[in-house]
Amino acid sequence: MATQHHSSALSAPAVSPAYPMAKPGYGKRSAPGQQPRTRDDFALLPTRERYVAGFVDHLPDGAEMSVKQLAKQLPLYGQQAVSTSLKALSVAGHLRRVRCSVGTGDETRWVFRTFWSRTARDNEWWNTYLATETAARATAPTAAPEAPASPGLTAPAELPAPAAVPLQRTPPKAAPGTTPATAPAAPATPAAPPAPTAPTARPAAFSPAYLALAELGRKDIRLALSADDCAALEPQAAAWFARGVDADYLIAALTAGLPAQVDCPPRFVRRRLADKIPPHRPAGHSSPGTSTPAPSPARRLLVECTDCGRPGLPEALPDGLCRPCRAAHSEGGGTPSVDPAEIADVKAHMANIRDLLKAP
Repeated sequence: MATQHHSSALSAPAVSPAYPMAKPGYGKRSAPGQQPRTRDDFALLPTRERYVAGFVDHLPDGAEMSVKQLAKQLPLYGQQAVSTSLKALSVAGHLRRVRCSVGTGDETRWVFRTFWSRTARDNEWWNTYLATETAARATAPTAAPEAPASPGLTAPAELPAPAAVPLQRTPPKAAPGTTPATAPAAPATPAAPPAPTAPTARPAAFSPAYLALAELGRKDIRLALSADDCAALEPQAAAWFARGVDADYLIAALTAGLPAQVDCPPRFVRRRLADKIPPHRPAGHSSPGTSTPAPSPARRLLVECTDCGRPGLPEALPDGLCRPCRAAHSEGGGTPSVDPAEIADVKAHMANIRDLLKAP
């Protein structure tokens, strides 16, 4: 006898008040112009994607959006299933992952966000919206903290900035004609020559390209380079800076979408420096090293591939996927979502067959 399913939809678990928030400026960001929430939201999506989408849609702005954290709250699916669902939601037009450089000068940092839209959007809408978001960020020096939309969830406070270490001061000179109370008597013999000062720990001749390469190992241990490696790769990295990018852009491009293991970091970095070098900047931009303020393209949003994390411009990642991941998704047709009730029916059917085989 066939089992009757009253509803194929799964109810996403309620958002726990203890669900962690991302650091201010990071995490989920809701896109504007969404339709009001209804019971038929995501009705055209498969069961698993509808389940994940319903949970993400109820998260407040600023909530943590990592695959690992989402999988902790979704008991029916693991990290791999959640990652595949997010990729499908990106193709369906519900989300885009982006990174953006904020700050000025040496105080820049990367902000990572997941833009979410309950209403499915096409690629043209996302490209236009992200371009508008880029223009808005070009005039904002820092990312504004995202206030949580739920009264039960609060964003963690930012850590206080470390206090600046004051410069060491020399004792004040005594006024003419006076002698300090604690000063010893002047020696009769000439004073010994001062001891030579210790050499500085790092010469000031290191270029920004060298320092960026040296920073790779701190960002990801799989790309740790030696001093000789940094010196050998410095000309290639300097070519990136000559095309108008900064250290954050270079580091993000080299560390995005790394394999599980990098056997030879210098050779891997050399190949990426050659394959992913950015194009020349248009004429009219100031050359590196001038006193002209940094150009606004440095603040442009970079969309991340929802599958592998490779960064790129919005128009270069339709459906939020890079070219290799988009080709793999098209060939595979996406991973089909299976209803848990159907799995239970199959198990019951197989158990019934085994019982019939055991009968005399």
